[in-house]
Amino acid sequence: MRGKVYLVGAGPGDPELLTVKALKLLGHAAVVLHDALVSAEVLALIGPGAECIDVGKRCGRKLLTQDEINALLVSHANSQQVVVRLKGGDPSFFGRAGEEIAALREAGVEFEIVPGITAAASAAAAVGISLTDRRIASQVLFTSIHRGATNRSIQWGGISSETTVVIYMPGPDYPYVAEQLHDGGWPANTPCAIVSNATSSKQQIRTTKLAKLAGEGALPSPALMIIGRVVTGETIEAAQEFWINSALGDSADRGTAI
Repeated sequence: MRGKVYLVGAGPGDPELLTVKALKLLGHAAVVLHDALVSAEVLALIGPGAECIDVGKRCGRKLLTQDEINALLVSHANSQQVVVRLKGGDPSFFGRAGEEIAALREAGVEFEIVPGITAAASAAAAVGISLTDRRIASQVLFTSIHRGATNRSIQWGGISSETTVVIYMPGPDYPYVAEQLHDGGWPANTPCAIVSNATSSKQQIRTTKLAKLAGEGALPSPALMIIGRVVTGETIEAAQEFWINSALGDSADRGTAI
């Protein structure tokens, strides 16, 4: 009988933030293929009889290609009942789960996605803010901006002063990130939060404004940025004024969003 592959979210690193289902699967898995971002505390919860395979990447160097990871998942599912693909955060957020799902479907392997707490939620909790606020933030954009991506520019259509932007994998080049935000029409006084290693003992939090972002020293990876008025929890009238009067803000597609 063929086994089943579970794409499991390991959360941000704190083992107490694992779901009950994720914990049970780690205890019953025959094979666990995990990313480099999965914390040692979470890996310690894997059952002693499981084969544990590190398929992550560090400093841009991959231990295995994505095709090789896909092949391993299919191969182990042909010989083991419970195969866990353990990913940091939530599997569906910038974790290449889509490619693994496609490979499993093509091979006829049964799979299940077990959600985890994504980095955005854990970072917002660490800062003590809500990503949405009916008074000032009605939508959230999750995006990435690292230079290794094919399309490095943020897609700004539909973005308004009531948007909270969460940037995964911003990298160490904060001037480039600041340039992208400035070119996208964000005012210089927009508040930003940078969170490194959220929920871990190495957690660092820094708050600043867009005008000063380029001069900030880069925090250790993994890190993300939260940009928008929710960072301070205050309604910034200057930001609203900017969007109303900006040439970017008064176009037809943006005017309806403000």
